[in-house]
Amino acid sequence: MAATNLASAMDVDEAAIDEGLYSRQLYVLGHEAMKRMAASNVLIVGLKGLGVEIAKNVILAGVKSVTVYDPEPVEIADLSTQFFLRQEDVGKSRAEAAAPRLAELNAYVPVRNLGGQPGQEITVELIKGFQAVVLCGASLSKQVEINDWTHANGVHFIAAETRGLFGSVFNDFGPKFTCVDPTGEQPLTGMIVSVDKDSEGLVTCLDETRHGLEDGDFVTFTEVQGMTELNGCEPRKISVKGPYTFNIGDTSNLGDYIRGGIFTQVKMPKIIEFKSLRQSLKEPEFFVTDFAKFDRPATLHAGFQALAEFKAQQQRNPRPRNAEDAAQVVSLAKKIDPEADEKVLAELSYQATGDVSPIVAVIGGFVAQEVLKACSAKFHPMVQNMYFDSLESLPSALPTEADCQPIGSRYDGQIAVFGRSFQEKIGNHRQFLVGSGAIGCEMLKNWSMMGLASGPKGKIHVTDLDTIEKSNLNRQFLFRSKDLGQFKAVVAAAAVAAMNPDLVGKIDSKQDPVGPETENVYDQDFFDGIDGVTNALDNVKARLYMDQRCVFYLKPLLESGTLGTKGNTQVIIPHLTESYSSSQDPPEKETPSCTVKNFPNAIQHTIEWSRSEFDNLFVKPLQAVNAYLTEPNYLESNLKYSGQQKEQVEQIVSFLVSDKPLTFEECIIWARLQFEEKYNNSIRQLLFSLPKDAVASNGQPFWSGPKRAPEPLTFDSNDSTHLAYIIAAANLHAFNYGLRGETNPAVFKKVADSVLVPEFTPRSGVKVQINENEPVQNDASAASDGDDWTDLAKKLPSPSSMPGYRLNPVEFEKDDDSNHHIDFITAASNLRAMNYNITIADRHTTKQIAGKIIPAIATTTSLVTGLVCLELYKVIDGKNTLEEYKNGFVNLALPFFGFSEPIAAKKSKYGETDWTLWDRFEFKNDPTLREFVDFFRNQHKLDVSMVSQGVSMLWSSFVGKKKSEERLPMKFSKLVEHVSKKPVPSHTKHLIVEIMASDEEGEDVEVPFIVVRI
Repeated sequence: MAATNLASAMDVDEAAIDEGLYSRQLYVLGHEAMKRMAASNVLIVGLKGLGVEIAKNVILAGVKSVTVYDPEPVEIADLSTQFFLRQEDVGKSRAEAAAPRLAELNAYVPVRNLGGQPGQEITVELIKGFQAVVLCGASLSKQVEINDWTHANGVHFIAAETRGLFGSVFNDFGPKFTCVDPTGEQPLTGMIVSVDKDSEGLVTCLDETRHGLEDGDFVTFTEVQGMTELNGCEPRKISVKGPYTFNIGDTSNLGDYIRGGIFTQVKMPKIIEFKSLRQSLKEPEFFVTDFAKFDRPATLHAGFQALAEFKAQQQRNPRPRNAEDAAQVVSLAKKIDPEADEKVLAELSYQATGDVSPIVAVIGGFVAQEVLKACSAKFHPMVQNMYFDSLESLPSALPTEADCQPIGSRYDGQIAVFGRSFQEKIGNHRQFLVGSGAIGCEMLKNWSMMGLASGPKGKIHVTDLDTIEKSNLNRQFLFRSKDLGQFKAVVAAAAVAAMNPDLVGKIDSKQDPVGPETENVYDQDFFDGIDGVTNALDNVKARLYMDQRCVFYLKPLLESGTLGTKGNTQVIIPHLTESYSSSQDPPEKETPSCTVKNFPNAIQHTIEWSRSEFDNLFVKPLQAVNAYLTEPNYLESNLKYSGQQKEQVEQIVSFLVSDKPLTFEECIIWARLQFEEKYNNSIRQLLFSLPKDAVASNGQPFWSGPKRAPEPLTFDSNDSTHLAYIIAAANLHAFNYGLRGETNPAVFKKVADSVLVPEFTPRSGVKVQINENEPVQNDASAASDGDDWTDLAKKLPSPSSMPGYRLNPVEFEKDDDSNHHIDFITAASNLRAMNYNITIADRHTTKQIAGKIIPAIATTTSLVTGLVCLELYKVIDGKNTLEEYKNGFVNLALPFFGFSEPIAAKKSKYGETDWTLWDRFEFKNDPTLREFVDFFRNQHKLDVSMVSQGVSMLWSSFVGKKKSEERLPMKFSKLVEHVSKKPVPSHTKHLIVEIMASDEEGEDVEVPFIVVRI
């Protein structure tokens, strides 16, 4: 197809963004950026491993179209990293073989093959009509020729290549590229308490929150009283004066500030001037990926040009580990940069034919994000030359030239770098992958390309209890629409075994989650049969648990995580590094309950309120009714100590007797009365207790600063938010009672408008909780009528009269758009926002906050997984010094890479003995308690004063003589059963025991944990 026809064939416009598919990515990029992407046609030239990795990530992200060009025939060595090629494709054109598999990734993105003949390089004619062009592994002369045209014609250009453990990227988005949002962070906002009227205009913020602004940021204002000219003003440039103050320039001719006001940061577009490749070869602008290798980019800038020159002269790449070729490359590079590091240049030459999956994942993830930046103008592009390497991943015993020669295998690209004998080590390695979601899919793909566990002794265990959902398909690329509802671990294992048939029978998929209840599955024998663990988890609790297991069984652990464009990796090595649990993030800041209950001032507060409202209306009362119907003496035993007996019995009476609906119409009436109670009556009550002109103890108006005075809402069935609340609430109430729902708005309007709403009169003497330190006042004065609940309870039918009758509590599910859950929370939150004059939020934003959704995008996942696998090479090699490992942190939005050595395990001491978290005392053959205590006294001069196991205190020096005499002769297993009054499970082969002990001076000392084998 001619290029002109192809460009015109690309005008298939996708009207709306599929929020179900793109949900997690939308929270990273936003609707505007994705709309711009949906108008962009991308061309990717070169479809070996790097090209297909970039194409995969860009297609998943959702651009208008992706076109690929690579007419060269598939060779066996391409299978080193090209996961969409198969053995039977050898001889076909690369693009022809891979395009159909790429097309399956995303139904919204057409994938086309530009055709061409073998030996025919891309031409300027072929690239017209594309908004972004990516060249992978093209010759330098071709890169310059194409870039001269793109630079002059407003087309975004990226050139990238990988050579073994080295990678290179060059960006040119044109002489004047506008970046609309350089960081992607939410605009900062905060309340202000004063603005000075002078030439500098000092703004002071509320003293409990730092403003977080930086010099040169821009802000505008809302809700300022007095100096009203600031409201909605043109963005003003600020200079920071302190954590709570900043200047906004001249305010002397504005009104006098009285009170109130909110500042909001305004994201200003940034113009970036890119140089052409021709110019950048002479005057490069380096983006540093590792500050410990500050001089490396300059060396590699010369080295990659030297490789291009070598190939132009010799018509081939330098041979693996060949000293003669390396000397030539070094001398060519030295002509360009006499200062270049010869050792690094020699390695670059040695690895020139290398093709290593983890490096391809790192560079491919990075470049794909740069493509999205070019198309969307969201996030700051990389300026302008990036060089990356992971020479530390080479084995300590470097391979010989003979060991690195190709053998006609799919692993030749990796053998060229690591050698055949190390390839065997990789093949016989045994890993346990915990989780096969986004990171898990990428991990398995890299492992299959590396040939991990493909040898006679190799094994991969993968576990994940989740099934595949639609929102997974946007970044968990091993899954397709046909797999929805199936187990992730099973589908992922089958997909990567198809990528590399050497893994058939080598992957063991499980659905048992890791946790204390599956220690009979993941037991001593299981851990003895693996060499390490890789976490691909999405929650801290499971990470902490796996970390504890790896410490116990002394296994290396590779840990990683992503949050939107941010990612991190951590290596945990026995006896060397600290463990994952050694350092933890500070807990999330919680909103005070009085703010959520009475004084919201931000949409997050109203969403939090509506999320608990959801539970209080559709979950908890139904669970209480079911408990009353099923648990003997529920009222007496469960409510006795709750202090809210009357309230809870009233609730059960209401849901089971007095307000139990029999028709859907009654559900609509119930919803209408809920609206009145929550958005009118309770607000009127609050304003009765605290009138709008109330004065605080300091003489200031009570309703000022963060306390916004609310307004009651009058129901209006023509208001879409009012009606949305009625529709969602009535349908959820109907679900609770097994009644059929309804969605026709006319039905709701008619019924809601005919409801007779009882007159409301505010009550006197209702105490409002104003700050966190005051006691929470229950609406029902429970204390005085604590006995009345027994009379109320007489209204309840006896459980025996309703055998088998149950209500249906709602199980919150954020990703089903037809279940009314997020609809209710959005409407309930926005109505409350209207009460308090807070800007409302759309359904999409509400869903993220209420559902605690972690933003996610395929590019970050791919890159982070690549970094993890670069550390895996080191684990397989058995490296044993801290400086050989790297923990990584990346933010693709900025972009930023940071690497550091892992932190060493903290040393503690008892007597003359140093120990770390990796040490332990071990007892075999189920000793008696006396033998145990004597061991510490005789061998370590330690007096044991207490012995505990789990939550049981087995013995202490202050238990009575009788108990001591009874327990000291007991064997440990019997002692544990005796104290806990529970048998030790049959699969338990050891007990973890802790002691309190003191040294000869009577000082308390910390000692390692103790393992007692039974």
